[in-house]
Amino acid sequence: MSRRAGFITAMAVLLLVGLFAIYLTQNLQPYQETVEHGPAPEVAANPYLAAEYFLRQQGISVQQIDGLDVLASLPSQGQTLMLLADRSDMTPRQAEHLLQWTANGGHLLLIAERLWDKDEGKSGDILLDLLDIEQYTSEDLEDEAQSEPAAEAQDEDPYPNLTKLYLQNEDAPAYIAFDTDFHLYDAQNRAHAWANSAKATHLLQLYHGEGLVTVLSDPWIWQNRAINEYDHAWLLWYLSQDSAVTLLYRADHDNLFSQLLRNFPLALLALALLIGAALWHAGMRHGPLIAPSSRARRQLEEHLRASADFLLRRSGQHSLLQNLQQDIKRRARRRYPGFEKLGVAEQWQILGRLTRLPSRDISQAMRPLPKQRLSASDFTRQVAHLQTLRNAL
Repeated sequence: MSRRAGFITAMAVLLLVGLFAIYLTQNLQPYQETVEHGPAPEVAANPYLAAEYFLRQQGISVQQIDGLDVLASLPSQGQTLMLLADRSDMTPRQAEHLLQWTANGGHLLLIAERLWDKDEGKSGDILLDLLDIEQYTSEDLEDEAQSEPAAEAQDEDPYPNLTKLYLQNEDAPAYIAFDTDFHLYDAQNRAHAWANSAKATHLLQLYHGEGLVTVLSDPWIWQNRAINEYDHAWLLWYLSQDSAVTLLYRADHDNLFSQLLRNFPLALLALALLIGAALWHAGMRHGPLIAPSSRARRQLEEHLRASADFLLRRSGQHSLLQNLQQDIKRRARRRYPGFEKLGVAEQWQILGRLTRLPSRDISQAMRPLPKQRLSASDFTRQVAHLQTLRNAL
């Protein structure tokens, strides 16, 4: 290739590259894409992590506990204890200790967990029963006739499903999205503050000794996915202001075996193998084997009995009885040619003439065998009938 041809080829290639670059710059557009990797492990493990961060941002001290044993060292004054965990395992002694801690000046915040049972006169939630707080479903509330102004006021409520908390010197209420399917009732009329939706009451606050008790119908408003909605975060700050907060949101613990299996699986495997080896060693036979019996002492009867037992265990009753019936038919064919081509009734008649046995004995021996297993006595009786018939041929 000449120098001129090479120059022309290079210029053509550069022209094509330039045109392609111009095309790309005119048609390609940059864009941003957000890839969701889901919550971090800390968020997945703690549903109230955002609530803790929010309280710390407000300058409130927050600590987590895993049980009520900490009450022995937790001061009552200036403390808010939030019981957000399941309390189904709480004992009456723990409940009394907790209420005594509250009466000494603490602020106890708890969630109503069970519905009031009118027949038993209790809910089963120890704390609610001791405080005379009853929880119902909104559907169970009696339909009371409303006056016309009250009905008009409810119709004018723009947010009937939101709970409204009114404060003094405030023109507008705080809005919280509690679950409207539940209703709290103060049986002793001790509550000095409450918050309602259009259908039910979802927050009650009452004095207990020198302390304060706040009861909520549900705690999900402070979980990570909902604390930024409405006035949920503000309510958390309002109920815990001027105090240190202690959170109990998880009271269920893994048992010892679960923790060992998660952290020391190889050690558990080695322990299982060691136990298996120890059991195998303990189950080993000790002492010499019993010498086999002398062949000289064995009788023909023993061989026959052993053979019969083996066939019975291996083949079963039906196989042995069918073999006897087939042997009878083979003997009958030798004495009466064409026996196998006859019908069942005719075969039985031929057997009766050959053996001079009653027809009842013939039918008893040659009848079809039942599907179910015979008892020992029936099996022995059937074998006797067949042997009698076979010996007569």
